[in-house]
Amino acid sequence: MSDTSHNGGAAQPGMAHHKRPMAGTRPATFGWETRDGGKVGIVTLNRPERKNPLTFDSYAELRDFFRALVYATDVKVVVLTGAGGNFCSGGDVHEIIGPLTRMRMPELLDFTRMTGDLVKAMRACPQPIVAAVDGVCAGAGAMMALAADLRLGTPRARTAFLFTRVGLAGADMGACTLLPRMIGQGRASELLYTGRAMSAQEGLSWGFFNGLHDPDGLMQAAQELAGQLAAGPTFAHGMTKKLLHQEWNMGVDEAIEAEAQAQAICMQTRDFRRAYEAFVDKRTPQFEGD
Repeated sequence: MSDTSHNGGAAQPGMAHHKRPMAGTRPATFGWETRDGGKVGIVTLNRPERKNPLTFDSYAELRDFFRALVYATDVKVVVLTGAGGNFCSGGDVHEIIGPLTRMRMPELLDFTRMTGDLVKAMRACPQPIVAAVDGVCAGAGAMMALAADLRLGTPRARTAFLFTRVGLAGADMGACTLLPRMIGQGRASELLYTGRAMSAQEGLSWGFFNGLHDPDGLMQAAQELAGQLAAGPTFAHGMTKKLLHQEWNMGVDEAIEAEAQAQAICMQTRDFRRAYEAFVDKRTPQFEGD
């Protein structure tokens, strides 16, 4: 095996230089901190005076950040949130939409592929992502919430896939494939054609949100959920995430075979043995993620 190869299992000799802790990362365009001994990372979109819009730079840095999480040695779960009572208002009207109107098609395609690559990076990193959504969650912000693995909201959260409101297709960053699978084809069609905001209660009853919490308790609930996941068998969580996404493109027989292989791999982990030994000893297992 060459030093540049990698897989979903344990690191091989010569691979150590690919992996590094993320705790010391200092992003320029969003907030980042780690808690719970580095196991839980918190990404905060922090332009609260504008409801946390994205820029060309923040799109690119977020994409690269989630790509780098593949090689993290410390972070097991990520919480994604916004500052100042809102999640994200989407692409900045002045810093993105205005310049886009003056670009030629090759430049526009570079941009739209970059935004899609952010969703791909979020789905490809092994860490479960918990989105903590308050207030405005619109456009690209709604897509980031959708790309997360779990979503907690507040009663005042309003989620809008408002691309048609600016003269664009509802097909953006994977919306036409991700949203119908989450809330159903008919509901997704309505939101993507009209651009109207989905209320928090609709989001809960439709399966978009896993739960609603008071604004003051949202981050506590998200961090508790993240901590619970981080204390679990994180190698196995990464396998679960991979199969949840990959099986969309499989037939049932292929999916069952893929899960057989995934479980056989997980049965070789120390966490599997730890769980067995804890059961025998009638105690709670202490997972370490290997």
